[in-house]
Formats: sequence, structure tokens, C-alpha cells
Amino acid sequence: MIQLIVGVGNPGPEYAQTRHNIAWMLLDASPLFRNSVWKNKFKGLYCEATHKNKKLYALKPLTYMNLSGESVQPLASFYKIEPAEILVIHDEVDIPFGQVHFKMGGGLAGHNGLKSIAACLGTNDFARMRIGVGKPVHGSVANWVLGAFSKDEQIQMPLLLEKLHDPMLNCVVEGIAKVGIYNKKNLLA
Repeated sequence: MIQLIVGVGNPGPEYAQTRHNIAWMLLDASPLFRNSVWKNKFKGLYCEATHKNKKLYALKPLTYMNLSGESVQPLASFYKIEPAEILVIHDEVDIPFGQVHFKMGGGLAGHNGLKSIAACLGTNDFARMRIGVGKPVHGSVANWVLGAFSKDEQIQMPLLLEKLHDPMLNCVVEGIAKVGIYNKKNLLA
């Protein structure tokens, strides 16, 4: 069972609406966490919430994406949360905008936030909620993920964040194996 939801991103207003911060956007939009008291500790902002009589934590590392593990590991250690009980939400360029994929463990696909978390936890065996941000037609991937969403995507963002909330909570309650039904499904269709 998932006990910790980690949304990776970058702190600062210049990154707030970028593709790399879609996980923070989801946590901020979540009715479960929106009214929670966020505390600054473990090199991040974290809160506690209860969903279906289950206590869970949400964390937004303030270390910048590439050092996310420096926030995740101390919180997980303090609350005795095993890597398999962690759901990391992140942007994914190999998935089209409007789709979400779930997986347990596996490769890190060059994602520096995931690399840091795996290095600090000592394992890749944590759950992932991979939110599609699409790939650039030309130009660098780094500039793409650090760039703002297109105007059309910005218009669709409130609906997408609303549609991502249930899969996130279903993963917490039912486990990663039960949420594969969302994989490759366009949530905006």
C-alpha cells in the first residue's frame, strides 16, 4: 500500500507552470491535499492527509528535480516508509499530453529526479505515476520540460488535473497493479 506520494518538481515562480512541475500542479490541485497544512522539513514541503481511513503523506522536494532523493529518503526513513510504499509522480516526455501511465520499479528513462530518488533509496523499486507532457518536435528535451505548456495545453490543464486525481488515489487504495487500466488511455478524450 502506498503511504507516501512524492511530486517531483522545481521550486520558484519561474518553474511553477512548466512541464517539469506537473506533479506539483497535481498535488496543489488535489482536494485531498489542497487544504492540508504543508510543513517545511526534510528539504521539502510535506503534509499529512487521511483517505479512506488511511494516513498518507505528500511531499514536494525543494531540492530541485535533480536532487529529489535528498528529500524523499529522509522523510521515508523518519516515517519508516519502505520504497515499495512510495508513489513518485513525474513528467514523462515519452508519453503524449493527456495520458498517464503507472508502473512499479524498472528503468529510470534518463529522468534525473528518478535517478536521485533511486540512488538515495538504494533501489528502483518504487511506484511511478508518469504524466505525459509529450516530446518537442525540435529543440532540446531540457528546454522542453523547463518550458511552459502550450496555450491549448494550459486551457486543458484544469480538466487534466481533475482527471488525474482519481487514478492517483486509486493507486494509493488499490495498489499499482490495479491502476494499469489508465495506461495509454487519453484522459481528455
